[in-house]
Amino acid sequence: MKTIEGLYLLTDHNRDGRLKARVKAALKGGARIVQYRDKTRPAMEQVADAAELRELCRKHGALFLVNDDAELAKACDADGVHLGQEDGTIAEARKLLGHGRVIGISTRTAEEAIKAEMQGADYVAIGSIFPTGSKNDAVVVGLETLTKVRRAVSIPVVAIGGIDVNGADVVLNAGANAVAVISAVMEDDSPEIAAREISMLFNRRKPYPRGRVLTVAGSDSGGGAGIQADIKTITLLGGYAGSAITALTAQNTQGVSGIHPVPAEFVGEQIRAVLTDIGADTLKTGMLHSAEVVALVAQAIRRHSLPAVVDPVMIAKGGAALLQAEAVEILKIELLPETYLLTPNLLEAAALTDMPVENEGDMERAARKLREMGARNVLIKGGHLPGDAVDLLLTAKGLHRLPAERIDTRNTHGTGCTLSAAIAALLAGGLPLKTAVEQAKRFVSEAIATAPNLGSGHGPLNHWQGAKAIS
Repeated sequence: MKTIEGLYLLTDHNRDGRLKARVKAALKGGARIVQYRDKTRPAMEQVADAAELRELCRKHGALFLVNDDAELAKACDADGVHLGQEDGTIAEARKLLGHGRVIGISTRTAEEAIKAEMQGADYVAIGSIFPTGSKNDAVVVGLETLTKVRRAVSIPVVAIGGIDVNGADVVLNAGANAVAVISAVMEDDSPEIAAREISMLFNRRKPYPRGRVLTVAGSDSGGGAGIQADIKTITLLGGYAGSAITALTAQNTQGVSGIHPVPAEFVGEQIRAVLTDIGADTLKTGMLHSAEVVALVAQAIRRHSLPAVVDPVMIAKGGAALLQAEAVEILKIELLPETYLLTPNLLEAAALTDMPVENEGDMERAARKLREMGARNVLIKGGHLPGDAVDLLLTAKGLHRLPAERIDTRNTHGTGCTLSAAIAALLAGGLPLKTAVEQAKRFVSEAIATAPNLGSGHGPLNHWQGAKAIS
């Protein structure tokens, strides 16, 4: 019998005629269980639809269940059935489906959950955890009841009702084995990324190294930025780092003295080698250098449905151009729409939006424009402004202001690379976006404050101490 764990997707009514396409996208994004729900279509059409969804689930190694109807579950050869309290008994469903099938049941109290376990349920669903608009008669039972149920039974517990990615983070901390969602995935413009975003939260329960990050960036011979900074950061934060090198640079703390681009075809070969074998949970970009590389990275993100943290590296601290002019337009057209989180500094935000970015108000306006241009989330770094180092994170849920005390130091080489790599690693390790950004910012602040003071220019950070500060 398959494990009840991970992202549990409930289908909605086929409102746009694209139900199977959206379910397929969610499976590609990591959904582990799919429950088919449709009480309006004729029985034969339900059997046909359910059979198609069953095959999709089997192709992706996911469990396929039918809602409420054990007869339909048998007719379409589903892996099991999920019952409501009024949908017949567990014993009746077991008799019909046999002992090799999964039977789950909805509960609202610890007493109902204990009874279900005694009657032979394979799992219990508890909810509604939060208010939800998808079910008119939903009773909100809250997190306290979820915690009680988790303590009361030994079978898997599925949290359901009003759950988005932030709610999923909370219910996992409360002990849920699986998280059931509908609109958080099915109504998203990108069901595969919405599913991946929630699925990655379960990585927190894996042993170290947990979370695979592919960094696509340039090499820094001085070790303070680029691929070297990324791999240090990802490894110290408990993740596994793969890499695709886009360019070799000769540089130290005083600046870049030479750039040797890697042919775009070979960058693509590196990416394919990693993603077709080891795989990745997140992809992080740094110096992409050419339009050809920007385009192929965008294609890889789209093909593999990867949450991408894009650091639009354009200019080195010493003034050297790190992204060709024609590549900027390709970045806007092809890479921004595939970006999960964009992390520009003020100069990069201004270049991408063609507007001045000189204060917090400008930062917010630029962030909103960059979301309109396609980025799912935007983090604008305010390190170049006077006063506190204030960053602004803009998501679909709103604007978050992230201040930090400014540190007066010359040792800031690689801060952008390190921050974006830390966010990618923390996301891949199972943290939700806002928490990952907050912890990554603490990581960088400590790494700056304890920098080893190497070289005579912009010195590198102390990645070791940065990691210790958030461990």
